[in-house]
Amino acid sequence: MKRFRNIALALVVISFFLVVAVCTFYNINMAKVSNDNTLKEVTIKAGSINSIANTLKENNLIKNITIFKVYTRLTNKTNLKAGTYNFSEDMGVKKIVSLLEEGKTNENNITFKEGINVRGIAKLISEKTNNSYDSVIALMNDNNYIDELISKYWFLTNDIKNKNIYYPLEGYLFPDTYNVMKDTDIKDIITKMLDETDNKLSKYKDSITNNKLSIHEIITLASVVELEVANKDDRKSVAGIFLNRLDSKYFPTLGSDATSYYGAKIDDWSTNRLTSVELNDCSNKYNTRCAYNKGLPVGPIGNPSIESIEAVLNPEKHNYYYFVNDCKGKLYMSKNETEHNNIINKLKKENNWCA
Repeated sequence: MKRFRNIALALVVISFFLVVAVCTFYNINMAKVSNDNTLKEVTIKAGSINSIANTLKENNLIKNITIFKVYTRLTNKTNLKAGTYNFSEDMGVKKIVSLLEEGKTNENNITFKEGINVRGIAKLISEKTNNSYDSVIALMNDNNYIDELISKYWFLTNDIKNKNIYYPLEGYLFPDTYNVMKDTDIKDIITKMLDETDNKLSKYKDSITNNKLSIHEIITLASVVELEVANKDDRKSVAGIFLNRLDSKYFPTLGSDATSYYGAKIDDWSTNRLTSVELNDCSNKYNTRCAYNKGLPVGPIGNPSIESIEAVLNPEKHNYYYFVNDCKGKLYMSKNETEHNNIINKLKKENNWCA
């Protein structure tokens, strides 16, 4: 009997030490690899816990792959997100897993809305990355850089180098959501946007090549359509009106307020109204309200959506030359100035005129 008690006691002692040993081994391998707090940029690809553990081990961020996998299973932390992270060797498994679970990458999503201009793009880049507003604008106007891009992208032509154009790349930076890091170089962001423009425009290359308008004129008109349309479904109707005016000797100008605002560098139309001087400034080649600036503005006034580009390539065929929108965005088209003014007067009487 005494012998069995001794054996049982021995087993208890052995089990105790085994538990202590396992816990010690577990805790040691859960701890930080070193005291080095230098950040390492590590890209975690979507995949299994095992592949994530291998990536972390390869970068000397965890001590033991098995312990990492055991911890994620014991704590049910298996929904780890892919992305580019900043990790250091002094973090330890718990902190690394927490960052992976929350998806706290060193990346930012920047959303450039349809119609945004270069000034707006520069502002967002300066807010979301380590680049300054002025550095973005400076690069956008760097002649050598622009020449490099013209040689690289089929849709960029020497037309964008007109001395009256504010920003050569205006109109060609596709508006979308892009994933960038805080320290991303400006050129990398521009490349992403131009690559997306290439991707979107390539399917229309034949239509663009065979169009009576040049690629620069197509993008320019699309940018005007983008900003003049209140209801996105009216893009083709409005494109048809502008094209009718361009084709008619009786309507030499587009008469677009949006071009005049852009020319005056006014981005907030609600608080800053055009002055009579700005409206009649014919030296500004963006201003299509001036009677002497015939045809299209010198260049795009924003970066249009693919739908606005499609509208210019495939406009609605009709005989209208004027349009207005009421306060709710409803489109009213008319064939002559008398009809146009009658509609405006009617909307004013109905308190439905918000221009």
